[in-house]
Amino acid sequence: MNLVPMFIKSIKKKKKLSFFILFCIGTILTLGYFFLEKKIYTETAALFLFVLAILQVFGLQYFLKNQLKNDVKLENFKLRIDELKESLKQAEKFADHKSIYLSNMSYEIRIPLSTVLGMLDMLKQTELNPDQQAQVEIAEHSSMHLLQLVNMVIDNAEVEQEPVKLNLETVDLEADLTKLFKVFEYQMLDKGLDFKYEFLSEEKEKFFVLADSARIQQVLINLINNAIKFTHLGEVSIIVDQTVGIDETQIVTFYIKDTGVGMREQEVKRILANSELDYDTSMMRDYRGGGIGLSISNELVKLMGGDLKLETKENEGSTVYFSLPLKKTLSIKADLLKDKPVFENKYKVLVAEDNKTNQKVIEFLLERQGAICSFAKNGVEALDMYKNLDFNMVFMDIYMPDMDGYQATRHIKQTDKYSKEHTPIIAVSASAFDEDIENAKKAGIDDFLAKPIEVSKLRALLIKYSSTNASA
Repeated sequence: MNLVPMFIKSIKKKKKLSFFILFCIGTILTLGYFFLEKKIYTETAALFLFVLAILQVFGLQYFLKNQLKNDVKLENFKLRIDELKESLKQAEKFADHKSIYLSNMSYEIRIPLSTVLGMLDMLKQTELNPDQQAQVEIAEHSSMHLLQLVNMVIDNAEVEQEPVKLNLETVDLEADLTKLFKVFEYQMLDKGLDFKYEFLSEEKEKFFVLADSARIQQVLINLINNAIKFTHLGEVSIIVDQTVGIDETQIVTFYIKDTGVGMREQEVKRILANSELDYDTSMMRDYRGGGIGLSISNELVKLMGGDLKLETKENEGSTVYFSLPLKKTLSIKADLLKDKPVFENKYKVLVAEDNKTNQKVIEFLLERQGAICSFAKNGVEALDMYKNLDFNMVFMDIYMPDMDGYQATRHIKQTDKYSKEHTPIIAVSASAFDEDIENAKKAGIDDFLAKPIEVSKLRALLIKYSSTNASA
């Protein structure tokens, strides 16, 4: 029962009781006046008073009975509210446990996945015949697809739990998205689907845009995964239309088309309205997940200034599309020297990493950039090596035995050597959540590199902090 109508009804009853009491008082005064003026007899006055007393008794009984009933209802409502508060606390506690579980699961998956990708990258640098190269490429793209799925689950959970902040940066959409789309090629091949993607542009000069590349890719990963999941025959195609530009703004429209099972109109409205109702239980059972993330993608597109649309026909396929207004930046040519090592002279790097396999991976990546690596298996060794040897940069794993990366960084920054040299310290971890990054900042770590390590991000950090040291 709603509390508001109940309270309104209670107020009305109290008003009626007040009028009844006033009526009784007026009646008694009137009887008294007529009795004093000897206009009515004693017997008549007594009879009127007796009847009035009976009416008062019944009236008060009625109102007191209702008041008691209301008091009982209010008490029940208070108990229900307390129960709901307790349920809310339990739900929040469960959500916290779920978040922690997802974080731990992501970390546990990322660690071996980082090693797999690193080893595959090392294998690609060796002499392979064409068949071996194809096999390595398939393994690499499959690993990247697994990483995408992990990221999708974690990113979608973050969007559901807390407000999203956009991280705008200069983006080469065609280069970034081509890498993303290639990851899906083998997934399409495995399912027997045709897959094609196309970039449309009328600009003669290449330009970049200001955008949150990670969020755009999160939306596309959700949508493409859904398209693959619900398509059994035919194709999935993607078009990135960059032909519409208004002054300094580029309107980029993304189309994801499939020849899958499609949906009914009421399902579309329900999905876009609420993430908890993406699909009915039968569809979720049949398709192992039922297209989760579509409503989350809708929210992200709105956040980026766009509007997600879905055109679908049952048993014929679907087209999902959205447009984003992105600000153009100055034309920037691609880095032609991206394969050239960053360092020509000896650049000494201390790597604190307890996993031996990961040591080999990061050593391979750093040596390709012209760096010389020394390894510490925990924070204690890292601190001792930093005090006794000279290093240009430190890569610090966050989670290590004996002394973790946060503690080791604090101790290093307290040394006289650090006060003179200000050696850059970069956190390296598979646990790359906002909380980890914030804790790294509090510990005094200069920057954060997530596992699996992307070569482009590693190069950018090496260039950034080596040039900072040189200028200092």
